[in-house]
Amino acid sequence: MLKTLWLRLGAFLGKALLCLLGLGLLGWALATAWFAWQHRGPVSAQELIPDGEAAMTQSIIQTAVRIVDQHRENTRYLRDAHAKAHGCVRAQVQVLPDLSDDLRQGVFSEPGKTWQATMRLSNGNAYPQFDSIRDARGMAIKLHDVPGKQLLSDQPQRNEQDFVMFSHPNFFVSDVAEYRQNISAQADGKKMLAFFPGWNPVHWQVRHLLIALATLSPAPPSPIQSTYFSVSPYKFGDANAKFRVTPDPQSCPKYSVAEQNRKLPNFLRSALNQQLSTDRIAACFVLQIQRQDANKYMPIEDTSIEWSERDAPFQTVARITVPAQDFDSPAQNLQCDNLSFNPWFGLEAHRPIGGINRLRKAVYEAVSDYRHARNAGQ
Repeated sequence: MLKTLWLRLGAFLGKALLCLLGLGLLGWALATAWFAWQHRGPVSAQELIPDGEAAMTQSIIQTAVRIVDQHRENTRYLRDAHAKAHGCVRAQVQVLPDLSDDLRQGVFSEPGKTWQATMRLSNGNAYPQFDSIRDARGMAIKLHDVPGKQLLSDQPQRNEQDFVMFSHPNFFVSDVAEYRQNISAQADGKKMLAFFPGWNPVHWQVRHLLIALATLSPAPPSPIQSTYFSVSPYKFGDANAKFRVTPDPQSCPKYSVAEQNRKLPNFLRSALNQQLSTDRIAACFVLQIQRQDANKYMPIEDTSIEWSERDAPFQTVARITVPAQDFDSPAQNLQCDNLSFNPWFGLEAHRPIGGINRLRKAVYEAVSDYRHARNAGQ
């Protein structure tokens, strides 16, 4: 009797699990079909600025400053994101000598030209933490002595072109409104509200949560073994484009970084130091451009959408070499901490576009001024 009951219960539970699995697969299929229907081309090749964006930007600045106050290290004020650097290193960015005419834009207009640059490699978190903790990783590149009119009219002496990237192809927010909601929840220590702002499932951002979880990836063996993406779009001459930097090991001497002790808090810095300073082996990358095809679903104003490589493949425009060097002295690390990287440091030919980039212009400047003013008084 008892055996028969257990068999019937097992059969019932088995059928129930199969039904739930079937419903789950059906839901996934319907959600995928809906997403594909809602996210199809063509799209605008022009910026579309929503009402109220300026007010939302001011609110975000206040929250970002609050994060800087929360996460200062002793008396030193840190960045509101990518606070922990693995190092700032010298680099050379060489435009391809045989670059096609349509790709000769801005700092890439002279084939074979070599720019001297500074590269900053970092963790993404707003607070310095162990490298073993899942996180985004960042790369920022600053080209020096760039002639031409700068985008920021109040800083014409900069003569720079910055490229700011992190280690995932799309962002976990779409626009300024979602960013305000997300950063406010993070600053208040209510992380779940960043993606689930209320009880109404219509407002839940499950897809963006999945992007965020994918962004928080395990640490690579070395910060120079990751691929980095601009995420947001930029002008590329008359076109719109995203860019990425990816390792190019075949252009440098063969090298395998020694396995680091991942229990140490700064093992990524140690890996970088091992290759460049101890073993004296250079690192190589390529810088690539992905131009928008407005007939495909490649939106400017939604940074949560990854532009498909099938619709628009990446094209290499330059090679980057990080030569063997020493970079880890206290003076160099302080200089690295004081450097400002901003996608708006640069030329009109590479002007940042889209809501997240418009937000960056205001927030980066405000947070940088706040941080440097307080650090200068110490």
